[in-house]
Amino acid sequence: MTETISDTMRASVMTGVGTLKIEDRPVPTPGAHEVLVEVAAVGVCGSDVHYYRHGRIGDFVVEDPMILGHELSGRIAAVGDQVDPTRVGQRVAVEPQHPCRRCKQCMAGRYNLCPYMEFYATPPIDGAFCRYVVIDAEFAHPVPDSMSDEAAALLEPLSVAVTTMRKAHVAPGTSVLIAGAGPIGVICAQTARAFGASRVVVSDPLESRREAVLRFGATEVLDPMVDDVAALDPQVDVFIDASGAAPAVTSGIKAVGPAGYVVLVGMGSGDYPLPIGHIQNMEINVTGVFRYTDTWPAAIHLVASGAVDLDGMVTGRYDLEHVGEALDSDTDPASLKSIVVPS
Repeated sequence: MTETISDTMRASVMTGVGTLKIEDRPVPTPGAHEVLVEVAAVGVCGSDVHYYRHGRIGDFVVEDPMILGHELSGRIAAVGDQVDPTRVGQRVAVEPQHPCRRCKQCMAGRYNLCPYMEFYATPPIDGAFCRYVVIDAEFAHPVPDSMSDEAAALLEPLSVAVTTMRKAHVAPGTSVLIAGAGPIGVICAQTARAFGASRVVVSDPLESRREAVLRFGATEVLDPMVDDVAALDPQVDVFIDASGAAPAVTSGIKAVGPAGYVVLVGMGSGDYPLPIGHIQNMEINVTGVFRYTDTWPAAIHLVASGAVDLDGMVTGRYDLEHVGEALDSDTDPASLKSIVVPS
C-alpha cells in the first residue's frame, strides 16, 4: 500500500431481495498486478435493479450478501508491487471484470466470454457501492481531466454500445432501428450517430422517453403501441434491441432489409419465437452482446471529443444511505441515469 488508508470502509450491501444495509467492510488489498481505486461515482444499471428486486438474473443467483454496482470511476489510491507507483492519484474509469487470461476464449481475444470471469456485482463477486475496490491495473483506464467522474463511470454502458455498433457494422450512412429508449437505448442512439449512422429510429411506448431520445441522437421516434414498426419504410440496415421485449424483437427483425444485422442487447425472457422465415430469406445476421472487450479507449475518445454526451443523461444523484432510492429511480419515466456517490 502506498497511502495511509483506513482498514475498513462503508458499503451498501444487498442482504436479501429488496433489502440493503450499510456495513463496515475491510478495505481490499491490491494484488501484485492490481490497483486500489477510491470510488468517485457509480452508475445504476438495470442488472443491479434486477438483482435487487428478484435476487437473480438467469443462472446468476444472489445467495449471500453482495455489494451491487459495476459502472464506476475513481482515483487510484494504492498499487500492487508490480504496478508503476506513479499511478497513485490517477483518475480512472474501471472496466469491472477479471478474466482468467488462460482459457480458450481469453486466448482468442474474447475475454468477455471467459467461463472463469469474475465480474463486479455478479454473484458471488462484490461490486462498487462502497468506498474502495481493486481491479487489474490494465483495467483501470486513465481518463482526461476534462471528463467528469460521472461521465467516466458511464463509460461502462457506453462500452456496451460501442460493442453493439461494432457487431452491427454501423458505418457512415447506415440506417438503424433501436427498440427501447431507456439508458442503453439512448446511449446506443448517440453511439450510432457517432459511428456515422445517418438515420436512427427509436421505438418506445413512453412519450417522455421518445422526447428524451430525440435530444440524444435519434432522427425519428415511433410509438410501438400505435405505429407498425415491422412495416418501417424504407427498411433499416440494423436493428438493435435495447428493450428485452419479445414483441419488439419480432417487429424489429421484420424491419431489417436484406443482409442486415440484428444485435440483441436488452435483457428479456429466456426464450421467445423469432421470424425465422424473414431471417432466412433476407440472410439477416442475428447476434447478441455480452459485455465487451477492448472498448474503453474508443469510449473515452467518444466522450472527450464531444461525440457522445453522458453528463446530460444524469438525472439523479444519491449517497450510500439512499442506494435503494437510486435502484428504484427507474420507476420515474423522466429518469435516465442515476449516480451513487459513495464518499
